[in-house]
Amino acid sequence: MFLISKWLRREGEAKRLGFGSRHRVGDETALPIFGGIAVTIVTALALTMADPGRGQMGNGPVAAGGIGELSAAAPPDHAGSSACAECHPREHAAWRSSHHARAMAQATPETVRGDFSGLTATAGGATARFIRDGDRFMVETEGRDGKPAVFAVSHSFGLAPLQQYLVTFPDGRLQALPWAWDTRPREAGGQRWFHVYGDDPVPSSDSRHWTRYLQTWNHMCAECHSTALDKGYDAATNTYRTTWSEISVGCEACHGGGRAHVVWARDGAKPGVSLKGFAAAAAVRGPRDWTPDPTTGSPKAGVSRPANGELETCGRCHSRRGQVWPVWAPGQPLADTHRPALLTPDLFEDDGQMKDEVFNDHSFRQSLMFEKGVTCGDCHDVHSGSLKANGAAVCGQCHAPARFEQAAHTGHPAGPKNPTCIDCHMPARTYMVVDRRHDHSFRIPRPDLTASLGTPNTCSSCHSDRPASWAAAAVERWHGPGRKGHQTYAAAFSAARRHEVDAGERLLSVAREPATPAVARATAIEALMGWPSIAAEDVRSTALSDPDPLVRMAAVESFEGGNLDIRRRRLVPLLADPVRSVRLAATAALADQSTDALPAQDRAALLANFAEYEVALRLDADRPEGRAAMARFRLRQGRTADAEAEYLAALRLEPTAVAVSVNLADLYRQTGREAAAEQTLRAAITLSPNAAAPRHALGLVLVRARRIPEAIDSLAAAARLDPGNDRFAYVYGVALYSTGRQAEASAVWRAALQGNPASVEILSALLQEALQAKDNRAARTFAEALAQLRPDDPEYSRLAARFRSSP
Repeated sequence: MFLISKWLRREGEAKRLGFGSRHRVGDETALPIFGGIAVTIVTALALTMADPGRGQMGNGPVAAGGIGELSAAAPPDHAGSSACAECHPREHAAWRSSHHARAMAQATPETVRGDFSGLTATAGGATARFIRDGDRFMVETEGRDGKPAVFAVSHSFGLAPLQQYLVTFPDGRLQALPWAWDTRPREAGGQRWFHVYGDDPVPSSDSRHWTRYLQTWNHMCAECHSTALDKGYDAATNTYRTTWSEISVGCEACHGGGRAHVVWARDGAKPGVSLKGFAAAAAVRGPRDWTPDPTTGSPKAGVSRPANGELETCGRCHSRRGQVWPVWAPGQPLADTHRPALLTPDLFEDDGQMKDEVFNDHSFRQSLMFEKGVTCGDCHDVHSGSLKANGAAVCGQCHAPARFEQAAHTGHPAGPKNPTCIDCHMPARTYMVVDRRHDHSFRIPRPDLTASLGTPNTCSSCHSDRPASWAAAAVERWHGPGRKGHQTYAAAFSAARRHEVDAGERLLSVAREPATPAVARATAIEALMGWPSIAAEDVRSTALSDPDPLVRMAAVESFEGGNLDIRRRRLVPLLADPVRSVRLAATAALADQSTDALPAQDRAALLANFAEYEVALRLDADRPEGRAAMARFRLRQGRTADAEAEYLAALRLEPTAVAVSVNLADLYRQTGREAAAEQTLRAAITLSPNAAAPRHALGLVLVRARRIPEAIDSLAAAARLDPGNDRFAYVYGVALYSTGRQAEASAVWRAALQGNPASVEILSALLQEALQAKDNRAARTFAEALAQLRPDDPEYSRLAARFRSSP
């Protein structure tokens, strides 16, 4: 029954990396980290110092780090923020005080806040010393080769509560040092150097090391810290010539190019000029009245939100997303230039609360406030970024304090030491050691979910000495049992992430409910790929015409890899979707479609979209996962040699990119080069000995070579290194069973089932084992679970019914 040949013929176990891959969403986030060693600098300074003048070609230093000044490399339609001050002095002054204005600057005594007086910092076995020589700032630490060197700081990065520093290298890349200056007051624990990864040691061979690609400013950070950025990556030489119009986030970062507007204003502001010279209206909000209703204490009704308005502008940087188009202009939907993340378990808690750095947009889109039409500018001054009022007073603009700042609502007596609206409805997490950020989903505290699902709750942040059940009982006493809030999908996402058998039905309920936030419906639709059924396909098909582009995008992606006829019928119309991320998802899903088999109109559309998709993929050509995505695209087009070249280029960028090595080995398998596959995987294991995927793939190579004992050892190592991967456990068990070690195989499968109760492969293996052993009780258990997981498979339903009726 369990024959090796059964799974020898399966596709390789390469991790798929393509457009919209969940493994690469949010690459804009800077995660600087390195280890350091203090060294003497006397004679080494001239030899080892990175050149601080190569990052912004042809743009010398200006006063105050260049903030507000127009670069020589600016696009011709840009005027620079300083020009705006002529007519908008109040707004310009507010902007000058903002974090946007000082998001990045050339390193000068006016912009650098850290103490470079020779202080030494140590963390995680790494040491750094911070030195100043006149107006130059330098750091002693280890370089990419692991040897000590001295590096000149070329730019300051950020303002508060921490400031980071960048080093410019001769090839044009700027790398983010992991040592940051804590700008908080000394009495608050600040005025010190710290490592943003705490005591986690990171050797120079680690891809997280400050000199490696995960810390490259040009890709990870630049788009959102400068204005009109052009990354300027040259794939042929692996170098950058990155330029910007302004070094920080200026007026035109949100308003678009303003030169024509300045000309219009200086020419007398004549009427009749469309949008006063701007190409598009920026951050449109529309009329609004948030006067509280005396009866409820809250506004009577929501307002309509203009399409592609303020939220789309702010969300371009204040969200976790990946860039899919090089040019942005005001008035575009976010998903036209970026692929927003979904509520995946690496980024969000089961109930949608932020977990990783997600930058507010997707949290806010889950809120009832978003549903009612609230936008960023209702609470924040759009030019300074500051709140419009202090603390809870900003909430009082719309929610009457006389009603909500009372013990009847809060359960706490009023007073300065008791919780405010923000404390209870905007729970905070700390990132990068000192940066405390508030969740913007404005949720009702749910300690009951903590008790049942393990999600965080804000009550326990103060009452840590009490169990969540105690807090849940208190909330129920105050507000009754029906107070569940706007976000009601925690149980479904928890079931899916725990691989519970009933997760499919729960996800269907989320996906079908129109009142559920769109980002949650999109997440449920994507997750339904793991619970296929006729009902799920109906939901996914209906979602292809959803008004929200995020839902359409998730629905399109859910069809990738399925039957080609179905994909062609469902997805060809989406090649003309008005939002680029949806079109790109459809293009990726149809990459293996022969254009010759399509009608002329559809053929022309697909060919045009292929060209658009290649532009999107080339945006990540400086990343191993970007090259791997292009390789996969080429492979599906039948261009094997080009795919191989892309994989090899990816490994030159980052030899430790395990997923790339596994994909390349699978390509070698498909082309009959088993020796090359083995060599590639063994090299990956040497570089990443704790990675499970290359050991699993190597096991398959060894099985095909009939080197079974070695194969079993490799498959066992993979299952041990990644015990949550049911596929690894299943294949390892099959290998054991096929060599007469049935009891060991059964033990492996049963252990894996504990963490993956919805694994169809594991359940099927155990069902077959039970049938062979004539264990009707066990067979019934497994058959019933499979019938629930695959409701459209008559064989499972028939077996379940048979065993239910038998004694």
